[in-house]
Amino acid sequence: MDPHPQRVTSGQAYDEDARIEISVRPKRLADYIGQSRVKENLSIFIEAARTRGEALDHVLLYGPPGLGKTTLAQIIANELGVAIKTSSGPMLERKGDLTAVLTALEQREVFFLDEIHRLMPPVEEVLYPAMEDYRIDLIIGQGPGARIHPFQLNRFTLIGATTRAGLVTAPLRSRFGIVHRLDFYEPADLVHIVVRSAGILGIVIDPEGAMEIARRSRGTPRVANRLLRRARDFAQVRAKGEITLDVARESLQMLGVDEHGLDETDRNLMLTILQKYSGGPVGLNTIAASMSEEEDAIEEIYEPYLMQLGLLDRTQRGRVATALAYKHFGMEIPRRQQPLF
Repeated sequence: MDPHPQRVTSGQAYDEDARIEISVRPKRLADYIGQSRVKENLSIFIEAARTRGEALDHVLLYGPPGLGKTTLAQIIANELGVAIKTSSGPMLERKGDLTAVLTALEQREVFFLDEIHRLMPPVEEVLYPAMEDYRIDLIIGQGPGARIHPFQLNRFTLIGATTRAGLVTAPLRSRFGIVHRLDFYEPADLVHIVVRSAGILGIVIDPEGAMEIARRSRGTPRVANRLLRRARDFAQVRAKGEITLDVARESLQMLGVDEHGLDETDRNLMLTILQKYSGGPVGLNTIAASMSEEEDAIEEIYEPYLMQLGLLDRTQRGRVATALAYKHFGMEIPRRQQPLF
């Protein structure tokens, strides 16, 4: 859960995002921008399964929030020409919840399971025979007279999504035939996404304005689309309705998003490590307590992009600010730390 529900640079989905993403989300692989290696592999696997008339192998997609895992799942179903049912790990509290979904799946249908790492162990165990043998074991009766009745399922495709691949258990992970990591996007790809979304939403934007939004979007399409909408609001009130370079810069400055896509929370996290703990190493729980933040939020939402920028390292002893972090914040590296960089 994101402790800052209005944080404009968060990759987490908000209610407004869900409404907008329905209109801007691509429906086919050909329209999906970025993640070229993942897209190329999936296109081959999908075409092969479609040619054979079989269900696609189970797919695991992982990576930071906002990179398009849900979009890819829906595209896979569209490309296969089948329906998709969706759920999430926290929603399936009992074995019966998952059993009800699995027994209702049609032949070759897609079941998208978000936050798959949050499945309860007894519920997860139901997936093992379902994924491997397309079978679930129903317990009929109670007590000594209870008996196990195997129930054959239609051949389906499970698409699991997670931001914490390390928390997916080995037995579950081994049952996925296709595993792909989604990486942060390059600015050039994000420019195409911004321009495409602007066209769909009827927003007037010039190439330089699109590039400025793309550069500050933390490599995340969801953030890019959110910043685009906020820049549109600024342009309508303070400018002539067009997002130019200057309009993009002014609007993002008002939002507290700097030229690297960092916001106040990112800066507070880095300054906590740099100033309070002399650059580290410092433990995650100590940082969380100092910032009054949740450990999961720091590890899942804030740190991946800071590490991508090269500002932060995770070590066995704790988090450490890099030499680049000192340079970014205009600080000198403590003499005792200089040999570490």
